[in-house]
Amino acid sequence: MAKREKDSYVIQSVTNALNLLEEFKGDRDELGVTELSKRLNLHKNNIFRLLATLEAKGYIEQNKATENYRLGVKSLELGQTFIKQLGLVRQAKPFLEEIVKECNEMAYIGTIRQNSVVYLHVEEADQTVKVANRVGWRLPIHCTGIGKAQIAYASEEELEKLGILDNMERFTSNTTVDRVEFIKHLKEIAKRGYALDNEEYNLGVRCVGVPVRDYTGRVVGGISVSGPSFRMTDEILKGKIIPVVREAGEKVSKRLGFGT
Repeated sequence: MAKREKDSYVIQSVTNALNLLEEFKGDRDELGVTELSKRLNLHKNNIFRLLATLEAKGYIEQNKATENYRLGVKSLELGQTFIKQLGLVRQAKPFLEEIVKECNEMAYIGTIRQNSVVYLHVEEADQTVKVANRVGWRLPIHCTGIGKAQIAYASEEELEKLGILDNMERFTSNTTVDRVEFIKHLKEIAKRGYALDNEEYNLGVRCVGVPVRDYTGRVVGGISVSGPSFRMTDEILKGKIIPVVREAGEKVSKRLGFGT
């Protein structure tokens, strides 16, 4: 069917709804009715109807405290389905399975969305004591191995845009919250090629994270291995887990076209 013929089938209300959803891309977590009306050049009544429809289906939700709107769970589910079908998860899954086979600890693939780490997929380890399954969770970037591994190569200006440096909450006594110290820490991560979460988010849990790059060289995700501190000793980390995780990150990156 020719493009001109297809254009005749376009439903304007659906186009408006999709345009509204696309306004939530980028750094803004929430948007109000007035701002959406101005951005889309639509009357507020139209915006209200679009929001009500998308909210009823779970693609938009309202923050009752601010009365602004943000993406809903259905938007995340749809994005995860796309990733599973076409990208990161599909490429990473066999290598996560290899990690678990060699290390017998839980292996994750995740990416950064809206100033948080979103865990997309996990391969479970056959352990009685293990870390909670984090798939679908949004965790802080500054105190997770998978988060720090992804931002280690960013410039200070890019970190500013992400809003990380001014919002570093302390979760444990090991969490780095000093801006200068954190930037120095990221430079060390970039130099060695992997990040450690040394009980920085949860006491008793350690994690190793490495970046995943695509064909352009851009960091598009991260791989991590998490486990209880009593099993993730320095000796085990250096002798087994870190080399295995780094190799997996390189292999997934290569599958995505990096270095080819």
